[in-house]
Amino acid sequence: MKFAVVSKKLWCAHKVLVLLITPLIFSPLLVTLPEKEGRCLYVVLLMAAFWCSEALPLAVTAMLPICLFPTLGIIPAQKICPQYFLETNFLFLSGLVLASSIEEWGLHRRIALKVLIIAGVKPAWLILGMMMTSSFLSMWLSNTATTAMMLPIANAILESLFGDLESLKQKCRPMEDRVNGQSTKMHPLPSVASEKQMLSLEGLDAANENDMRTAEEIRSESEYQMRVWKGFLVCIPYAASIGGTATLTGTAPNLILIGQLKNNFPECDVINFGSWFAFAFPLMLVFLLLGWLWIAFLHGGLNRRLCFKKHDRRAEEEAQARALIEEDYKKLGPLNFAEGAISFFFVLYAVLLFTRDPKFVTGWSVFFKKGYVSDAVTGVIVVSILFFFPSQKPSLGWWLDPKASNAPYVPLLSWKKAQEAVPWNIILLLGGGFAMAQACEESGLASWIGGYLQPLVKVPPAVAMMLITAFVACFTEIASNTATIVIFLPIIAELAFHVSVNPLYFMIPATIGSSYAFMLPVSTPPNSIAFASGHLMVKDMVKTGFVMNILGLLSIMLAINTWGMAMFNLDTYPDWAHPLNQSAVHTLNATP
Repeated sequence: MKFAVVSKKLWCAHKVLVLLITPLIFSPLLVTLPEKEGRCLYVVLLMAAFWCSEALPLAVTAMLPICLFPTLGIIPAQKICPQYFLETNFLFLSGLVLASSIEEWGLHRRIALKVLIIAGVKPAWLILGMMMTSSFLSMWLSNTATTAMMLPIANAILESLFGDLESLKQKCRPMEDRVNGQSTKMHPLPSVASEKQMLSLEGLDAANENDMRTAEEIRSESEYQMRVWKGFLVCIPYAASIGGTATLTGTAPNLILIGQLKNNFPECDVINFGSWFAFAFPLMLVFLLLGWLWIAFLHGGLNRRLCFKKHDRRAEEEAQARALIEEDYKKLGPLNFAEGAISFFFVLYAVLLFTRDPKFVTGWSVFFKKGYVSDAVTGVIVVSILFFFPSQKPSLGWWLDPKASNAPYVPLLSWKKAQEAVPWNIILLLGGGFAMAQACEESGLASWIGGYLQPLVKVPPAVAMMLITAFVACFTEIASNTATIVIFLPIIAELAFHVSVNPLYFMIPATIGSSYAFMLPVSTPPNSIAFASGHLMVKDMVKTGFVMNILGLLSIMLAINTWGMAMFNLDTYPDWAHPLNQSAVHTLNATP
């Protein structure tokens, strides 16, 4: 049998082979290492392999601790099962439920179009508008939902600016190729169609017939337009990933950090929704600005037209794009009662979470018994109201008018819609991460690994932080950001103890860095959605994403060493880290 045939068959069965072979490869750990530490490391590596290869669905792999930790005698079931629905999961759940209500009434689309109208229609300003909108929405919605909603809007605007994509691709080719060959058909993502858009496209086609430019000028202009088109497609998923880091509920790794801090350092109350937002939001703005400058520069958006008006063909295309955006916004009509109510609860949700205990000022939590009211309590209270608050404006006249319509009462959000919107696989993934962290702590694995990290004591903390963040950002290019931070966060916390550094100085940059995966289509679901449009090549994402990763790393270093240092007192070793230190010290002292 030929090698090519064998390799194809092996690839077809590679997931089953991984499931069968991986346990055998790691089995020596069960007999060569200390009993509990070896068994725990065996399970951790097994889960890491399954997560990276996706031999099992991520959520199924996340449930393996329930099966393996009790049966291997590492931790009893009554301790491991509660990890799957901690307080952190309820905070995440409340954010998802609020996001589903925003999507239900179309408020996110109104926000997106309004920002684009304000930003302007020049390519660089439109890219900035797209990035601002995507990042803001992904602070509250999932990164995937934000990307899926924004890409069709971007395609509609681009078609109004540059015409049909297939015609544009044809114009990019040399004249002899256009005559002798046919281009490959590529199907764009569905776009937001409108009558105005169709009219504008017809106008562009008519203008092309009377175009007096040379073939080379047309090809050069078309290549510029294709670069701008690609810039639009990459800026949306990148901005969604950046925006998700600004709030605790924006992306799963942020919540895993909180959960593991509460698990390993119960006395740590430094980070909550308000303090995280105060640190991460300015970081998001800095990175967003740098990312915009890079994407706009690389894809042709930065030019003299940003500052000077020119009355030419491009100006006419930009006017058509503005008309399209304004028409789509007008179609939404005035803000209705349901949208206004959702806006109010959205603002209330953010304000209450931010002001509960922001650390730099006294929060409203002082009116309650200390330690009883958390971010999860706040989130659940607000979203619970959505299930009974009316979606139509209440009227006393309805009760007095016997002829009034007896339509059924419709709340802002139904439980059916909320159920559909909740990604239970992510909830289980969060739980699996917390279960793994609990087992690493109780088995002594984290301390055992920390004993082998002694050589890193000689490395300056700032350099160690940079290396850790860079490693995590690279690893997350090929693995889920949630799985990545679940695997490495306990080890990073233990490393911080051994180098006598505030654990947050290493853990916060690593957590944020795990969301900075920009180079490959498989790195994040938003990247995959943009790549699936068929208009991007892998080299386009690698070329743009490589520099984005560097800019992200520099932004994190700036934030953590300036306002982060002052906000979280990162230059001193905290008292709340001592419980973990004591257990680690006993373990190390017992090691010959």
